[in-house]
Amino acid sequence: MISVPSSPSANRRRIATFVAWAAVLWIALTGATAFAQNKPPLLDAYLSRLSAADVYPGADRFGPVHGSPPVAPVFRANERVGFAYLTSDFVDTRGYSGKAIHTVVALDNSATIVGLRIVEHSEPILMVGVPEKRIVEALNIYLGFNPVRARAAGSGPPQADIVSGATATVLILGESVVRSASRVARMLQLGAAAVAPAVAGTPGAAGPAGGAAGAPGAPGAAPTAGAARGTTAGRADARVVDPTAGSVTDWTTLRNEGAIAHLRVTAGDVNRAFAESGNIEAAKLTQTGTPDAAFIDLYATLVSQPSIGRSLLDASEYASVQRMLAPGQQAVLVAASGRYSFKGSSWFRGGIFDRIALIQGVETIRFWDRHHLRVGRLVADDAPELREIGVFAIPEGVEFDPTAPWQLQLLVQQQTGKLEQAFVSFSLPYRLPERYTKPAPPPAAAPTAAPATGATPTSGAAADATSAAAASVASESAPDALDDADEVPLWQRIWESRIASIVVLALMLGVLTIIFFFQNLIVPREKLFDRIRLVYLAVTLLWLGWVAQAQLSVVNVLTFTNSLRTGFRWESFLVDPLIFILWCSVAAALLFWGRGPFCGWLCPFGALQELTNRAAKALKVPQVRIPWGVHERLWPIKYIVFLVLFGVSLGSLIWAERLAEIEPFKTAIVLRFMREWWFVAFALALLAAGLFVERFFCRYLCPLGAALAIPGRMRMFDWLRRYRECGNPCMRCYNECPVEAIHPEGHINPNECISCLHCQVLYHHDYKCPVRIQRRVKREKREATARPTPPAAVDTKVAVHRRLGDLA
Repeated sequence: MISVPSSPSANRRRIATFVAWAAVLWIALTGATAFAQNKPPLLDAYLSRLSAADVYPGADRFGPVHGSPPVAPVFRANERVGFAYLTSDFVDTRGYSGKAIHTVVALDNSATIVGLRIVEHSEPILMVGVPEKRIVEALNIYLGFNPVRARAAGSGPPQADIVSGATATVLILGESVVRSASRVARMLQLGAAAVAPAVAGTPGAAGPAGGAAGAPGAPGAAPTAGAARGTTAGRADARVVDPTAGSVTDWTTLRNEGAIAHLRVTAGDVNRAFAESGNIEAAKLTQTGTPDAAFIDLYATLVSQPSIGRSLLDASEYASVQRMLAPGQQAVLVAASGRYSFKGSSWFRGGIFDRIALIQGVETIRFWDRHHLRVGRLVADDAPELREIGVFAIPEGVEFDPTAPWQLQLLVQQQTGKLEQAFVSFSLPYRLPERYTKPAPPPAAAPTAAPATGATPTSGAAADATSAAAASVASESAPDALDDADEVPLWQRIWESRIASIVVLALMLGVLTIIFFFQNLIVPREKLFDRIRLVYLAVTLLWLGWVAQAQLSVVNVLTFTNSLRTGFRWESFLVDPLIFILWCSVAAALLFWGRGPFCGWLCPFGALQELTNRAAKALKVPQVRIPWGVHERLWPIKYIVFLVLFGVSLGSLIWAERLAEIEPFKTAIVLRFMREWWFVAFALALLAAGLFVERFFCRYLCPLGAALAIPGRMRMFDWLRRYRECGNPCMRCYNECPVEAIHPEGHINPNECISCLHCQVLYHHDYKCPVRIQRRVKREKREATARPTPPAAVDTKVAVHRRLGDLA
């Protein structure tokens, strides 16, 4: 009646197994890294799946991919008619999923957008729910847009029609197309001659799209000398922010001088805007209250200018803003009162503020939660009480001139149906007052760029005009190439912005490690352990799941294995720090305990199932125990599901991700049941089954559990203690295991065990485990036998009287 210890030889075998697996893992990672360093550009892989006509009408082939970032020439017969590139190679295209949305865009020789194609994404909205066709139709408005001409004319990009259910996705895609086109045009010097007549004062524009207007250079050609970051750098009248200008002052003074811009939108303005939008359903729904009632009072200012920032923020908040900004980086303050929130609620789920955007020229700048700093109140004298105040840092890598005019765009949405919304926008123009600026220092002289390959020579006045136009366009739009090269990697910026979440997750993992390593000190205290587990599961569901949205999925496994085949890049997995840390912890836990630590403690949907089942038991909902013979034939289903998904992923990762909807994780955790009714119904049906059969989905359908169980077989130690009597004759653990992971004969199936440690509570329980009960009874008998018998009590008076009687 003692626990079965591991023999020294068994321990040596486990250590040897661990060393062998560690060596295999190191070799695999080394090989993957070496392959990643020598892999071809992503653009090459995507273009191999397309025909040139798919993105450039009338074209018949792509030329070789070259340059850094890479581009590919597009040919019609033997004539080069333009270039194709991948948006994610030039700008940040991360969506709600935290992964890049890859779009191939084609430009003609004058920098006009002539075609685009979404080639890969991991967006939950686009996967299922919103047809990709609707997204593409919304993006078609950018066809024919020329960023070079737009910048020369001082106009901005067209606005795409918002698609209900995919607001942020459409905005991100549209902005990535426009911004990347501007960068490619500058890199290749496309369209410079096309705007020469306009710059020289001659009306008219360049020839038709697809023509060879201008003199495009080879990929990677250096920008014109004198170019600098910003839209006015390099010009004779260029100005920069003066950090010494101004002084701390009151709200009224800042408003009167134009340092703070204001936009008042009334309920009547919103009603008129929806009526004029042509959306009949939206026009029928009017804002309540009088037409003059304030819908929103919106304010904006450049808070990174020191005197403005110190006037509005207290010392600690201004110091926080300074710490948030890199040298030369700018920030704007947005504040509002009224019934409408400019922040909305989407940023809680996806991290993006989809109701506001900063627009300057062809640049549309959108803000993520990592760019945001919440402000409690404004400290300027006579400042109004405002409901929402936030400071937003201009993301690094975008082109923004703080001294040039810009506008803050406010997106107003109206629910027109259960899943449909209508949108209108309002603009708040802003320009930093000249008193807060100073003349820009003259640009450093640089050698003139070599003539571009393939340029058409010109002479005389025409050559001078063309050169002047090209220099003007390049100097107004081109950032310093070194700034882009030295930009902090995206994944590193994301990690820095999520330090607090990383610390919380690290604490959770530390606590769980302590629980597992010192389980024998905790599980004997049944009530204490039960409360610890209950609190841990609640934190897993509420914070890790619904707040941080760090729900692992079988899609992560399929993506990883696919990347090993097509080109492994650490950056692709580092962009979501919580998911990356969780996977690293799961990999380590597989060596020590198998899949149990994740499935039983760190899976938000697993926690949701267990908590709802606890509630059902408290309400006396009858529990159904699956007969062992049936259970043994049902649990292999999840392995079949995983193998099907894995096989499909080898042919099409997108289709595998769609089929992975058998996991309700996206619906119940990531989107928090805010989805189409059929997805919600499916998730609720699985939870309903779990009310009667604890962790029904985990037992029989979860492909992620199956994927983790396979490598979990290589765990090093058996931490779960058993008695020789387990299963013969005692079957207490078999009867009480929440997921039936213990066989009738007493041994634990590690593939099915979720490490809830309930069997270990029973192992140490003096009143539930028969072995412990027998030990307790014997111990109590020994203690009773060893206890000395107290002497019998004697009645002194009786004894004395008897003695006296004898004497008489």
